[in-house]
Amino acid sequence: MSRQLPPLNALRAFEAAGRHLSFSRAAEELHVTPAAVSHQIKSLEQYLGVRLFRRRPHGLLLTEAGQSALPGVSAGFDRLARAVAGVRDAEASRPLTVSVAPSFASKWLVPRLEDFRHRYAGTEVRIDATERMADFRQDDVDLAVRYGSGNYEGLHVERLAAQSVFPVCSPWLAQGDPPLREPDDLRHHTLIHVDWARAGLSAPDWPTWLASAGVTGVDATAGPRYGQQSMAVQAAIAGHGVALGSALLVADDLAAGRLVRPFEHALHEEHTYFLVCLPEAAETPRVKMFRDWLFEELADTPAAQ
Repeated sequence: MSRQLPPLNALRAFEAAGRHLSFSRAAEELHVTPAAVSHQIKSLEQYLGVRLFRRRPHGLLLTEAGQSALPGVSAGFDRLARAVAGVRDAEASRPLTVSVAPSFASKWLVPRLEDFRHRYAGTEVRIDATERMADFRQDDVDLAVRYGSGNYEGLHVERLAAQSVFPVCSPWLAQGDPPLREPDDLRHHTLIHVDWARAGLSAPDWPTWLASAGVTGVDATAGPRYGQQSMAVQAAIAGHGVALGSALLVADDLAAGRLVRPFEHALHEEHTYFLVCLPEAAETPRVKMFRDWLFEELADTPAAQ
C-alpha cells in the first residue's frame, strides 16, 4: 500500500515545536535555525491545508488540528526510534565475521584473539578460515584478510604488512649433524614445500630462493609437500626438515624459540595480506574497532614492522 506522507523533516519540525510550543527550542533540538523550523511548519500546513499553530507574542498555541495531530505524530516517531534502536542492537549483538586465510588464522590471528575478546567483551568474533574469496554482498561476512595482490575492485583495501620469505627449521636441526651454517648445507637436509594451488597467486619457492642465494647442486623439488604454509611450518617445528616461512607467519615461533632462522638471506613476496571489506562497512564501529586492533597487533609484531 502506498503511504501518502508529507516530508519527514516537516513532521519532525511540527512534532518538536508542538512539544516545546516554541520554534526556538525545537530548532535547538533539531540543530537547525528557528527560521528553518518555521519554514518546515509552513510547508506542512500548506501540504495539509490547515493551520497547526497560532503565533502569539509570548509563544505558540496549537490549533485544534495541531492538537489532534500531535499525539499520533509523537507516537509514530517514538515507534520509529524504537525500531531503529532495535536494528542497531541486533547489529551490535551479531557476531563479527572475519573471513581469513587458514595459515594466517592459525599462525597469527587466533593466538591474539583472546586480547581482542578481553578488550571488547561485548563483541563476539567468528573466524571463517577458508581460501574461498568471500562475497560480501551474499555471504554473512563483515571483513576479510586475503592473501593476494590487493587488486580487489569495488572494495575497501588496506595492506597489512610487507612480507619476506626465508628458511626456518627447529633449533636442534640447525645445530645437528650436519649443522646448517650456510645455504650450501641445505644439500644435506630435507626441504619442506608448500604447493600454492590458488589461481593467479604465487609465492617464493625453494628453486627461487636457492637460485637467489647462489646455491647449486641441491634438488629443489625433493621433499614433503603441504597445501598450507602453516602445515609446512609445523613440520619444520617437528624437525622434519627446513621450510620457507613468511616473516609474519613465523614471527611467534621464532620469538618463542620453536624455530630458528639459519640464514639471513630472504626473498620479498610479490603478494601479501590485505584487509578487505565493503566501502560502506569500513567506518562502521564494529569493523573499525577490529581494524584498529588488528593494526595495533601488527605494530607489535617484529616481523611486520
